Amino acid sequence: MNSSTSNDVPPGWYPDPSGSRQWRVWNGTAWSELTKPYGEVVATPRFASNLALVLALRRLRGAGVVGVVGGLGLLVGVLAHWPGTAHPVPQWFALAASQLAVALLLVGTIVCAFGVRELEGRWSFGAFVPGVNFFIASALVTQRLGRLRAWRLFSEVTLLVVFALSAGGDLWLFVGPMVVAYVETMWFATLIDQLSGSSTVDEERAS
Repeated sequence: MNSSTSNDVPPGWYPDPSGSRQWRVWNGTAWSELTKPYGEVVATPRFASNLALVLALRRLRGAGVVGVVGGLGLLVGVLAHWPGTAHPVPQWFALAASQLAVALLLVGTIVCAFGVRELEGRWSFGAFVPGVNFFIASALVTQRLGRLRAWRLFSEVTLLVVFALSAGGDLWLFVGPMVVAYVETMWFATLIDQLSGSSTVDEERAS
């Protein structure tokens, strides 16, 4: 079956130009006789939406958690040992580390803002509030999983507040941000797995 399709189109599977509900192979110059049925009708817009959300959640799990929780931990640690305190670090280190912490927090805030945007389907004021948008994203994720518990978010916020106020005198409190980071990473990963699983099913049906 010949076609006037442009030779610039790369070889691959494409909808049959005859209008039949099937895929047909374009070999780069002409349509081949190799076909396969579409299968069940799938909701392509839903799949595309899931894909965008999965990508946003992966950024949240990585850059969002590291940026917000890691940046906060580094900043608090540096301020607790700033030159002039009881246990100071060198001034050059304090300046470099504080700048890195601010950069991490900025990146984390931006990633969380876009994550909240994908989870809510629209921009909202809360998406732009540094730190707060991290927990908004967490609440939206656990809500989608049907496991939203206010006490969990409250306990995580409490851990970070206690850490920020007392880390200078009690180094063991650094375990607080580590716990928060681990828990949030697990929640994000759970929803990613759920969405990726449903997306994979849609892809298999489409093929």
